[in-house]
Amino acid sequence: MTEARGSTGQRDGMGAVRRTPGTPCWVSLMAHGLAATQEFYGALFGWEFRPGPDQLGPYVRALLDGHEVAGIGQLPPDHHLPIAWTPYLASDDVDATAESVRHCCGTLGVGPLDAGPAGRMAIASDPAGAVFGIWQAAEHLGAGLVGVPGAPAWNELVTPETAGVLKFYEAVFGYTEEAVVSADFDYVTLQVDGRPVASVHGVGQALPRDRGPHWMTYFEVADVDESVERVTELGGHVVSSARAGTHGREATVADPEGAVFTLLRSES
Repeated sequence: MTEARGSTGQRDGMGAVRRTPGTPCWVSLMAHGLAATQEFYGALFGWEFRPGPDQLGPYVRALLDGHEVAGIGQLPPDHHLPIAWTPYLASDDVDATAESVRHCCGTLGVGPLDAGPAGRMAIASDPAGAVFGIWQAAEHLGAGLVGVPGAPAWNELVTPETAGVLKFYEAVFGYTEEAVVSADFDYVTLQVDGRPVASVHGVGQALPRDRGPHWMTYFEVADVDESVERVTELGGHVVSSARAGTHGREATVADPEGAVFTLLRSES
C-alpha cells in the first residue's frame, strides 16, 4: 500500500519526494464550510492546518506531524459541485498531459493554470466522467507522508468496468497494469516503473447512481472500527460498514458535507 516514489530523489522541506509521472502525489477536497471541514478532519486524523496557496480562493494544507498530507479549499457560494476528495497525478508537463487528456476523449474542467510558486495544475475527467487532478510540481512536491495513520494510503478508480477506461489512463500516464484473474472480480492495479500506485475497480451495476464513476481516496487509520465511531460522533455517516477489503480492513464513510472516503487499516 505504499506509492511508487520518483527517481530524482528531490525532497522538499516537508518530507515530500518528487514523484514519477502518473503517481498520485496529493489529494484535495473542495468544501463549502472550510472552518467546519477543518474541525472535522482535524479531530478525526489529528491534522493541523497551514493557509495557502490562495490563487483559487481560500485554501489550507493539512499537516500531520509537521508533514503536508492533504489540501482543503472553499467552494464559492454559487458553486454547487459535488463535494469529493480528488487525487492529483504527477506530471512533468501539465500542459502536455492536458492535451493528451483531450486527445484521448477526456475533458478539462480547470486549467492548466499556475498555483503560484507551488506548481502548475489542471483538473480533468476521464471519458467515463471520473474527476482527477494533474500536478506539475515546483515548490510543492506533494504529500510528505503516505501510508501512516492520518495520511493518504491509496487511490482507487471506481467505475462500471475497467476495460473502457484503462486505455485512457495508459495512454495519458503510461501506466502498465496487473489484473486480478477472477471470473467475477473486475480489478486492475496500475503500475509505474513496475510498482503499484493505484487501482481500477469495475463494479458494474453496483456503482452508486448518485455518484457515477469516481476516484476513491483511502486514508490509513490505526483502528477502523474506532475511526468509524469517531466519524459519526463528528457528524459524518457510514456509507459501507467495516469489512475485509482488498488491502486490509476498511470502511467507507462520508464527512458532514457528504465527501466520501475510505478508512483503511492496511494488512501488514
